[in-house]
Amino acid sequence: MENLKIFTQLISNELHLPEHGVENTLKLLDEGCTIPFISRYRKERTGGLDEVQITAISNRIEQLQEIAKRKDTIVKTIKEQEKMTPELERRIKECWDSTVLEDIYLPFKPKRRTRAQVAREQGLEPLAAILLMQREPHPKEAAKRFVVGDVADVAAALQGAQDIIAEQISEDERYRNTVRSTFRREAFIESKVVKAKKDSDEAQKYSDYFDWKEPLKRCSSHRLLAMRRGESEGILRLHLTIDDEETVRRLKRNLPPTPFNNSNNCRRLLEEAVEDGYKRLLQPSIETEFATLSKQRADEEAIRVFAENLRQLLLSAPLGQKRVMGIDPGFRTGCKVVCLDAQGNLLHHEAIFPHPPVNHRMQATMHVQDMLKKYSIEAIAIGNGTASRETKEFVEDCLKSLPSPLGEGSGVRLFVVSEDGASVYSASKVARDEFPDEDVTVRGAVSIGRRLMDPLAELVKIDPKSIGVGQYQHDVDQSKLKHTLDQTVESCVNLVGVNLNTASQHLLTYVSGLGPVLAQNIVTYRKEHGAFTSRAELKKVPRLGPAAFQQCAGFLRISGGKNPLDNSAVHPESYHVVEQMAKDCHCSVADLINNKGTRESIDIKKYVSDEVGLPTLTDIMKELEKPGRDPRQQMEEFEFDSSVQTVEDLREGMELPGIVTNITNFGAFVDIGVHQDGLVHVSQMADRYVSDPTQVVRLHQHVRVRVIAVDLRRQRISLSTKGMKDR
Repeated sequence: MENLKIFTQLISNELHLPEHGVENTLKLLDEGCTIPFISRYRKERTGGLDEVQITAISNRIEQLQEIAKRKDTIVKTIKEQEKMTPELERRIKECWDSTVLEDIYLPFKPKRRTRAQVAREQGLEPLAAILLMQREPHPKEAAKRFVVGDVADVAAALQGAQDIIAEQISEDERYRNTVRSTFRREAFIESKVVKAKKDSDEAQKYSDYFDWKEPLKRCSSHRLLAMRRGESEGILRLHLTIDDEETVRRLKRNLPPTPFNNSNNCRRLLEEAVEDGYKRLLQPSIETEFATLSKQRADEEAIRVFAENLRQLLLSAPLGQKRVMGIDPGFRTGCKVVCLDAQGNLLHHEAIFPHPPVNHRMQATMHVQDMLKKYSIEAIAIGNGTASRETKEFVEDCLKSLPSPLGEGSGVRLFVVSEDGASVYSASKVARDEFPDEDVTVRGAVSIGRRLMDPLAELVKIDPKSIGVGQYQHDVDQSKLKHTLDQTVESCVNLVGVNLNTASQHLLTYVSGLGPVLAQNIVTYRKEHGAFTSRAELKKVPRLGPAAFQQCAGFLRISGGKNPLDNSAVHPESYHVVEQMAKDCHCSVADLINNKGTRESIDIKKYVSDEVGLPTLTDIMKELEKPGRDPRQQMEEFEFDSSVQTVEDLREGMELPGIVTNITNFGAFVDIGVHQDGLVHVSQMADRYVSDPTQVVRLHQHVRVRVIAVDLRRQRISLSTKGMKDR
């Protein structure tokens, strides 16, 4: 890798990480290793860097490589102009800050035909130099020599010279940094409503920003993105402002001093040029720069919040392999019911109509009870959309009225599941490939049922932007959002591990080292040859070579295979270590896993080698303790308050159970069962200052909340968790 030493030092200093770990991480990334693989299986080389640190290194090296490409373009352009000097080339070579780099390049950057360029073509550059030196007591007399050709008179000559000076000032790093520093410290963001749109219905959601002003450095991500969206919809006008007069005074102090005993005529012309350069060129340029920079920072914060929400959602507690009934509730169109086996395969589907306007409740009860018995249903998943609570109450009645021995003691567990994105999945190519003969309503119900069994395996099939978490996901940089969310999905999939014999192609795609082609090849091989009996058999899959095997093998699980280690996170490259441990203990690998006393008698330091260090050996022993364990929490059942059905039922001071449905950097949204989520503002989360809501609550957490305000007109519910305990 070019510039490896430079990149290592830069990243090490910026991220405060040891150079040795950064350098080896960069080498591993360059070799094609994935972030999950490096963090899990190359701890000796990285010095134990975790996934977050390695991700930061990966993101920063991509930025630095882009800067390196930009530098090559800049050097080539300047050399073509024959304006390159050794000092300029040195500055470009040593610069790794994109803002500084663009400032260096600005005077040489090809641009449209400006007023200054016209003045240069008229031969007025020497006059501009005379004004800058301030040695000419009578600049108008000096200007007379330049009244030739297209220059009409002295005033035109002086104006052209001032245009040249104004452009030079706007491109001078000192002047740009002066204005930049002022924006950084003192800029305000102002928002005004477009008068013609003020009374429109669509404008009301932006009413807080009709006349808004605050320091830019204090403007939170969600407020800035809200104002930006209002601007893009033509409802708001945004401006970044600073004290122009004071800034111009600071710029004038950068001008060279007036020579002793000279008149102020040149000085006055120079100061006019400074004012013009600031107002016409410099201020708009830096305002645009800070508008872009503030948007980038707001994007980064929104993407961070989205990624954390997505991580929590993907790592939601799974019910496991149970026979599940999935119900997509509805009133007029009925409830779509599906029955799934323990592997998530569709066994049966039908529609029932227990609610108004059809009201076939008795018939629906009989059908549900028949399906529960016929398909030996162990759990029921109900979508949380329209008619969710009514359907849950109906199903509870069905369970209560089941004839013995399947009555209330039947053991069938009932859960309400988020159905965000189910409709997106049901119309997707993935769903059509899975269920080509079923309509979208059946596919949606299947998705709801499968989400209960394994949220991760089902949600990876849906575009994360459609899952219903995060904030302003459609307003941020879409390429950065996709990159971060893909990294998040990959991280979650590899943290949990994937059953090689049951995983869908879509889930396998996110396994370290695979991707769409190899995932499809694995599924095809599985269909043709039956279930995999060992990880080593992966090497027979077409196009899955040694490099891909190394990256993916540790994250794929085989339950009930020949080698018990194949159902663990122990990498095949370390099997020989475990086998040697078992041999030294005079037992089999299976005995080693099952016998805690035998494991505790092992001195792992004896197995340290050039290839295997203590970090890997420590991980191996942890894995042998609970091979293939699922890091996700256990599924919990939940009940809303039965006395509260709609927003109109709410009263200030009520204490209610709820489920956290979304987390933003200004608070958390909580479902309390009234078809409208309430907001726990960050200021209402705890009896202490909270800077990051994700440190206080997690997605799908069961909480108790207090109602502090209800706005029926805007359908807004304000909640508090101060002094409240979780359910």
